[in-house]
Amino acid sequence: MASEALSNPMRFFVLNKLREGEHDTEFSRTSSNMGPALRCPQCGNTVGALSWEPPYQGDLEFYGQAFGDLLKGPSGLLITERFAEDFKAEGLTGLSGFHPVEIKWVRRKGRGSKPGPPPAYLYVTLAYGHAALDMERSRILSKKPMVCSWCRYVGPDAIDGLALEEGTWNGEDVFRPRGMWGAVLVSERFKRFAGKHAMSHMAMIPIENYIKDPLGLLPRAET
Repeated sequence: MASEALSNPMRFFVLNKLREGEHDTEFSRTSSNMGPALRCPQCGNTVGALSWEPPYQGDLEFYGQAFGDLLKGPSGLLITERFAEDFKAEGLTGLSGFHPVEIKWVRRKGRGSKPGPPPAYLYVTLAYGHAALDMERSRILSKKPMVCSWCRYVGPDAIDGLALEEGTWNGEDVFRPRGMWGAVLVSERFKRFAGKHAMSHMAMIPIENYIKDPLGLLPRAET
């Protein structure tokens, strides 16, 4: 398990959407217009998924009892207008774009009443380029060595806790870190914001406790 040595002076969290619960909602794009991915300015390697270009259109799969405030979108996130308004009003940073998304269809999955009209959703992209993982303090198992000091990509096989390099965080409340562009990290201020406004369909895990082990490579705790 990750040790307390991974803790940062500032607390950060890995942001995930919940897969179950009363706000379980999934989005899939119906528009196939994709643009180029970001590339590392130092080594030239890809550091993100293909960008999503307008028109922003897609379908929802509805599993719960109410629509979620946070959905995973193509190379970004979908958030409700309520989320966006409160996010801006609180002065939080790290999201950009705020493009309206046209929901073409809502499909009810599982048992339950037929859903009403969905809330208005906006597509946002996340800050990237400042905060970087501390690759020595983070516990990342990988067969590939780090070859670029800027993007720091290693292709993790397992993760047993993350840590940010001190002095690289630029104050964004939502961001993707160099070293693992697929992860969404949030500040403690964002966590308080989400609790204050009862934002749904999200979970926040302290980065020092974040574990990802799809291949079963990490030692199992004895029971």
